[in-house]
Amino acid sequence: MMSTLVLLIASGYAPASTRTANAAPPAPNRDISVAPESNTDYRPDMTAVQTDSYSVSTANPVSTAAARDVLAAGGTAADALVTAQLVLGLVEPQSSGIGGGGYILYHDAASDSVTAIDGRETAPDNAPDTYLSQISATDTRTPQPDARRSGRSIGVPGIMAALGTLHAQHGKTQWGDLVQPAITLSENGFDISPRLATTIEDNAADLARDSEAKAYYLNPDGTGKKTGTHLTNPAYATTLTSLKDNGPQALYTGKIADDIVARARSEHGGTTPSSLTTADLAKYNPTVKQALCGPYHTHIVCGAPPSTSGGVTVAATLGILSHADLSAMKPLKVDNNGGVPSPEAVHIISEAERLAYADRDAYLADTAFENLPDGDYTKLLNPDYLAQRYSQINPEKSMGTAKAGTFDTDHARGEDQPEHGTSHISVVDSYGNAASMTTSVESAFGSFHMVDGFMLNNQLTDFEATPRDDDGQLKANRVEGGKRPRSSMSPTIVYTMTKTGERGDLYAVVGSPGGAVIPQFVIKTLIGILDWGLDPQQAVALPNFGARNKPETGIGGEHPDIGNDGQATPEAQELVDGLARRGHTVNLDEQSSGLSAIIRTRDGHLLGGADPRREGAVMGG
Repeated sequence: MMSTLVLLIASGYAPASTRTANAAPPAPNRDISVAPESNTDYRPDMTAVQTDSYSVSTANPVSTAAARDVLAAGGTAADALVTAQLVLGLVEPQSSGIGGGGYILYHDAASDSVTAIDGRETAPDNAPDTYLSQISATDTRTPQPDARRSGRSIGVPGIMAALGTLHAQHGKTQWGDLVQPAITLSENGFDISPRLATTIEDNAADLARDSEAKAYYLNPDGTGKKTGTHLTNPAYATTLTSLKDNGPQALYTGKIADDIVARARSEHGGTTPSSLTTADLAKYNPTVKQALCGPYHTHIVCGAPPSTSGGVTVAATLGILSHADLSAMKPLKVDNNGGVPSPEAVHIISEAERLAYADRDAYLADTAFENLPDGDYTKLLNPDYLAQRYSQINPEKSMGTAKAGTFDTDHARGEDQPEHGTSHISVVDSYGNAASMTTSVESAFGSFHMVDGFMLNNQLTDFEATPRDDDGQLKANRVEGGKRPRSSMSPTIVYTMTKTGERGDLYAVVGSPGGAVIPQFVIKTLIGILDWGLDPQQAVALPNFGARNKPETGIGGEHPDIGNDGQATPEAQELVDGLARRGHTVNLDEQSSGLSAIIRTRDGHLLGGADPRREGAVMGG
């Protein structure tokens, strides 16, 4: 254990055995505005769930059960997403809800098509490019108490409009019937889960800033409500009843819209207000786009195009890795928890991710405003370019920090924006349709602004706060009115590849929360399934690993083999030592993924896996 311990301490982490009992890992200079969501204890030795006709996985068993009931009654994957999201907004409000946004990838079996719906939040029309960095042109103080906790972080919520568009195109069940389960749960109540209770406790001081959030989440003495507390949300039930009766547009006009704007523009406790207007909400439209699909060995992997960077980052990384023989770099051991990946594999994958993240940070933004590089972001996925990127990988030495590729652009290269939060839903229905939806309010509890029973997002902090670099050049991912901030959400659907290289049969649905490292979680899972032959439960349970564009390589210390508790296995020691020899700065901090994966087996069954790091469950029939 000695060399591992040295590496951990060098990266600012101490094994649990060296910490005070129940204390959180030390986090020097930690900015709570970008702190990850709370983890739950890792659930070891979970096994894949096999079903015959339909399957759904969400981050909370209450939500999964509600979505399963929709599928059992003959609903489509689109129908199941609506119910699942509305229930998640009640039982997992720290992660997602109707006050946030997200991306949907949908496979329609009848037309054999796959499309993406962009339900990302937008900035108010009158937001200047200094919206997050100063209060006004004359008041150069930063928003108070900071950008996240002020109204400036709140974008126009997009997920309800996106779900409305999806349901109109692919729904089978009546809209009101899909909303009713969340109404009933809001009125009858639910028991606070361990993860929600922990997240309330971690954020109690900020929840106390908002009168509605304070009354709902905290006890009279200011402490957070505990695990098992039975919680009802009549305000959310009223909001949902309006959505049931009037459709998703009820969020964007009328009383709910008025309440959202009033809450965002309030100056309670000296908070800097938003410039959001009811006109901003009324004009919001999700965008339906062609999915971003590309080959990886014998499969076609499809994701969402910008405004999220996730689909491009996953595709670029896989395109680089297509030149490596990862199938020959099997995990050091395989068990129900996925085993431990080899240092050779983690090195190659992390290096490929560094290269992909370098381009992502430099060039990607909302293509309705920025179409980069060289006028076409897909040039980042050109096979010849990705082959050249692979040639930059030294199999024996980490590059530490990669340089972005050179493209013609008038914009300054951006930076790696930290992101956290989010939830994910994977569905395959009895008709052969499939959906992958990643949805978020950004950080835990979003902006901490609560209105009409739900939390408002802080997604605008995914823009770069300063619009120009030191040389005065504009950054692509700067704030502009009506613009969507860059995201890392990576909903993914995988297909077999035909002999002629075309998209074949539906094979897998994958996705995860996790902020800026979502692409790493998805890539790890895809490689586990496609290269290493793991079942979906093993693949999501496998230790999280990878790198953004920095020298640090993360290995999720929450995994029982990695040794968060000071009990690293010999294989984990081999992994850490092998990375250290290649020049990686190894960080074993816990990682809060929430992966789910569903695959269709050769005999036609469905096999699903849920991340043991959260409370999710797979159910079907």
